[in-house]
Amino acid sequence: MELIHQIFKNNEKWIADKLKVDENYFNALGKGQNPEILYIGCSDSRVSAEELMGLGPGDVFVHRNIANMVVNTDLNVQSVINYAVRHLGVKHVVVCGHYGCGGVKAAMQSADLGILNPWLRNIRDVYRAHRDELKSISDETLKYDRLVELNVLEQCTNILKLASVQLAIKEKGLTVQGWVFDVHTGSLKDLHINFESILENIMEIYKIV
Repeated sequence: MELIHQIFKNNEKWIADKLKVDENYFNALGKGQNPEILYIGCSDSRVSAEELMGLGPGDVFVHRNIANMVVNTDLNVQSVINYAVRHLGVKHVVVCGHYGCGGVKAAMQSADLGILNPWLRNIRDVYRAHRDELKSISDETLKYDRLVELNVLEQCTNILKLASVQLAIKEKGLTVQGWVFDVHTGSLKDLHINFESILENIMEIYKIV
């Protein structure tokens, strides 16, 4: 309980610090949100979305799950994307993975992980789709890092399959970004995903609007 008690003390200090800088800070927050970015990241406790980008409350709409997945049967992430794109009018959708991801690591192992099995199967499907490239990497750490990157790419592709996203790209210039956070150095890596090229390649099958 000591930690819980400290959290509330921290909260009091945080409020006081904010009001010292701007006495209307919370009045402004209470008026609503207008974020430009939807951030889809991992639930890993080491990866704090706003902090690693140097942004604050109101700047980023955030969704996090194990291994930053965008699964078509997951109504949570699907609802978040729909709301962010159609109602908040975000300008960028970012999928951010991270090196050292436990979910990706678990998916690389042949083990029965119970309730995690169906979730991790989505990552195993990414491995299967890129098996030849991954099998050519002899160093296990580099292979692990590469699967993290490929998983980000695949989740970006899953986002591009959505009607709300396709319409926002066409009408509002929405972009889809793929990043990786390096927990060892603190740096963000832009994978420079060409989302327009990916969209063009999948439109024969996934075109909705």
